[in-house]
Amino acid sequence: MKECFIPIISGIVIWFFATLFFVFFGEHVLFSPGTENYSSSILLLVIGTGLLIWGITYIYLLFDKTKNAPLKFGIIGTFIGLSLDAFSLSKNNLIFPKLDDPQIIAFTVWMSFAYALYLFIPAIINQQRTKNLKI
Repeated sequence: MKECFIPIISGIVIWFFATLFFVFFGEHVLFSPGTENYSSSILLLVIGTGLLIWGITYIYLLFDKTKNAPLKFGIIGTFIGLSLDAFSLSKNNLIFPKLDDPQIIAFTVWMSFAYALYLFIPAIINQQRTKNLKI
């Protein structure tokens, strides 16, 4: 359990800041599905999220030098985040009071992409690290 402390705390912190972003800026960056700005907004959010996850994974590796650390980061962070987001979505009227129902759907679409990236990007980084160690 001790080896999971850093990724658990990291997952909570990442979830917290991602949630705060949408609490404060969600009404400005989330558009109803089917509207003109919806696709470009989701695309920009996903690209930004991917870049952030890439960078945060490398920052995490400064603290965790264990084998397969990126995989641990991605899997545990995704588990923590999805669990907390299940709660935040069920209480969306309290946590995201400025967002209407179509914006909550847009948030959920972004969230699905974000968690896919949270698993995929650390897996790629782990594969690169493993490949570099074998050479």
